Amino acid sequence: MEFRPNTAYPKSDPRYHTANIRATLRELIDHLRADLEEIRAPKAQALFETSAEVLAGLDTAFDHYERGAEPAMREH
Repeated sequence: MEFRPNTAYPKSDPRYHTANIRATLRELIDHLRADLEEIRAPKAQALFETSAEVLAGLDTAFDHYERGAEPAMREH
C-alpha cells in the first residue's frame, strides 16, 4: 500500500485526516477481498470477508462524519 496524503483540506481540518484514513481503509478492504480469491480454507475466508465488512462499516462512519450525515457528527 502506498500512502498518498489528502490535499483537499488543510492539515488542521479533521477531514484531511478522515480522508486519509478512509483511503487506507478502502485499500485494506480491497486487499482482504482480493486475498479471498487465493484462500481456500473456509474459516480464513470467513475471517477475511468479516474483516472487510467491519472495515467497510468503519469507512461508512468516517464518511458520515465528513458529510455531517448523522446528527451527532454535525458541528454546532
